[in-house]
Amino acid sequence: MSHDPTVNAGDIARLAGVGRAAVSNWRRRHDDFPRPVGGTANQPLFSLPEVESWLRRYGKSYQVSLGDRVWQRLRAAGDLRLGELVARAGALLTTGRSALDPELAELVSELAGRHDPLTAYEFLCERYLESHSRQLSVTREETAELMVALVGADGGTVLDPACGVGTLLLAPRAGRVLGQDLSGTSARIAAARLRLRGVDAEIVAGDSMRHDGFAGVRADAVVCDPPFNERAWGYEELTGDPRWEYGLPPRGEPELAWVQHCLTHVRPGGRVAVLMPPAAASRKAGRRIRANLLRAGALRAVVALPGSDLWLLRRPAGGERPPSDVLILDATADQAIVEPAWRAYLEDRSDQTVRIIDLLADEVDMTPARHQRRDDLGRAFTEARDRFLAATATPPDLKVLEQPLDQPFTTIGDLIKEGLVAALQAPPRMVSGGGDIPVLTADDVSHGAPPSGRTSAQQGLVEVREGDVVASYSSVRVMAEGGCVLGPHLTLYRVDPRRLDPDFLAGFLRAAGGRATTGSSRFDVRRTRLPRLPLAEQGAYGEAFRQLAALEDALRETSALGQTLIRLGLDGLTDGHLRPQS
Repeated sequence: MSHDPTVNAGDIARLAGVGRAAVSNWRRRHDDFPRPVGGTANQPLFSLPEVESWLRRYGKSYQVSLGDRVWQRLRAAGDLRLGELVARAGALLTTGRSALDPELAELVSELAGRHDPLTAYEFLCERYLESHSRQLSVTREETAELMVALVGADGGTVLDPACGVGTLLLAPRAGRVLGQDLSGTSARIAAARLRLRGVDAEIVAGDSMRHDGFAGVRADAVVCDPPFNERAWGYEELTGDPRWEYGLPPRGEPELAWVQHCLTHVRPGGRVAVLMPPAAASRKAGRRIRANLLRAGALRAVVALPGSDLWLLRRPAGGERPPSDVLILDATADQAIVEPAWRAYLEDRSDQTVRIIDLLADEVDMTPARHQRRDDLGRAFTEARDRFLAATATPPDLKVLEQPLDQPFTTIGDLIKEGLVAALQAPPRMVSGGGDIPVLTADDVSHGAPPSGRTSAQQGLVEVREGDVVASYSSVRVMAEGGCVLGPHLTLYRVDPRRLDPDFLAGFLRAAGGRATTGSSRFDVRRTRLPRLPLAEQGAYGEAFRQLAALEDALRETSALGQTLIRLGLDGLTDGHLRPQS
């Protein structure tokens, strides 16, 4: 393999400001396009100097930022060493001591000087996680924030015994955080991320099951996203371990070992949030442990999230009476319902609970879909049906032309040069996981949802205003209100409203993105064409685009409601809560 810095097709597209499809076309059409120097057939790597030379030769504009140069220099050592080099970069930025080669250390320091050490390091971590997304399991940011909010450990000590690169430990406003991970490299990266935030953290490397790095420690709260289906978790060595207070975890139920490990490490009355595979709520092998957790009052809630279940537990305090019911909630369609439901449960006013005695008399099956609103299924079906029928939108009334209009066109790039549009982006890596400033995320833009992220004051934040056009790789939306800041992977287009209609601009942006070749994660936005029209005519186009956007939102809502309606109808017809009209 070449020792030059390397880039993949996505990197080349980013540098040249084009889509991945354009890079694929260059490779097919130009015999002199650089040959791969590494990688695989599906994910080839190219020499960065060779790519730069080719782009210059064909007069294609490109820009390699300092951050990209640092990243490509790190990748030149090969993927097997990439994590170790990212960890060493973290050590340089936190301690000033470097095990990097002098040239690379100088580049990392320059990047930190141009921005700040935290922003620089988060940029490198983000690229590392993107390039190793199949090897590294990272908790979704919104799920991490939810877990931390539910255990409520502000100012206390929070432990994550399977911390990875620290995602769950970045969210809490804890007085102290503790973490352990099997991977020494991940543990060092997590430690650097926390230190750069000024967090009092102790992160150790090692197998939490076999070599507990915090034996005897009781935290105020524990959060954990353990590895699923890990059969070699130490069953033979740990048969008599005192952590198995609620029963010896079966060999094929390692997640129940993690649950009990977490409970061991929380003080009496302290809370635990653990992500679990959905099957753990119903598998026969784990029935006895689930029953014992319920009897003791340790397991308080099972919440279905997309792709996993969230178990909420509380270590029983001596002499207290266990609860008589448990919260079982299906939040796969809307994670925002979890916090209010949890508060209602804690205040003994929830209507989403199931009696523990009923679970114990059955198979101790706590699958949320099985229990959700069974006592009021008929009303739930009626409400879902009414919402489904009401979720309609009218398409615009468009005139069909025999020939397309012949009119002068301009481009987004020209509008930016003329001062009609300003294009703004968030900092390369935003410090998230806490703070009082709402952040608009790419998911929020895609679903037309309010800002779901949070951040604290930092350099480079972009304020979102009413009328701004915000675009991700796949969605475009005109903001109805401001009061938040722009999140990562989003671009904001601010128009001069005296000369340009924002909905007019958004419609052409969205159409251009939709025409981008399948598989392209980026298209050349500045080359997007739109007609030069008077403001009044732009407004007519803008109204049509608004109606199409409303229709799209309605279709998305009816699709989700339709799935709910089908599930409730099937359940109601089969268990006697519903019957056909006679």
